[in-house]
Amino acid sequence: MTNDKVSIRFDERGLVPAVVQDGTTGQVLMVAWMNEEALQRTQETGQAHFWSRSRQELWHKGATSGNVMHVREVWMDCDADTLLLKVDPAGPACHTGQRSCFFRRLRPSSPPLTGEGPGEGSTVLDTLFATILDRQANPRPGSYTARLLDAGEDKILKKVGEEAMEVILAAKGQGNERLISEVADLFYHLLVLLAARGLTLADVEAELVRRRPGAAAPSLPEPAPSAR
Repeated sequence: MTNDKVSIRFDERGLVPAVVQDGTTGQVLMVAWMNEEALQRTQETGQAHFWSRSRQELWHKGATSGNVMHVREVWMDCDADTLLLKVDPAGPACHTGQRSCFFRRLRPSSPPLTGEGPGEGSTVLDTLFATILDRQANPRPGSYTARLLDAGEDKILKKVGEEAMEVILAAKGQGNERLISEVADLFYHLLVLLAARGLTLADVEAELVRRRPGAAAPSLPEPAPSAR
């Protein structure tokens, strides 16, 4: 990490924007602000600290949620007025539960511009999970996802079990096309289960990262009550 605080061009408020990037995947996770104290605390602790402009106080990312960011490196841009933090996130970067704060892409439409769907670098699973979260927060009449979430965790678990059996049957002789279809169904119901427990794809990804040789174990949030 850089020690050249004196060369950083803080603005008239004593702040500098900080872009936070996943040190493994390169995905941009969030953008925040740092003052000299936040940068110093980041360097001293190895975890990301920022300055909250709304609360006017130092902010330790993940202090309450457990989704801390372990900082690998801090870089300055060519003008020394923007910082880049390369981090290992212990959980979602966004307060919505998304892996990155940049999960809505602005698509040209006439008119207006609409922000919808995960952004660049996201996967189909990210898009699907974002839709499930939207149905959870804003139930729509006729939505199977909303009905399933409202039915409770036992119903969701029953569906996961049924779909897992369908995958096995398809693999035992129903052909690759059928197998792919059943795996897609299982993935969907597993995502609904994660949403019902207040977990995210990022939590699963963090567990997979943890299993790599030499990786540190990330902290996971406590399961939330099932959505009713």
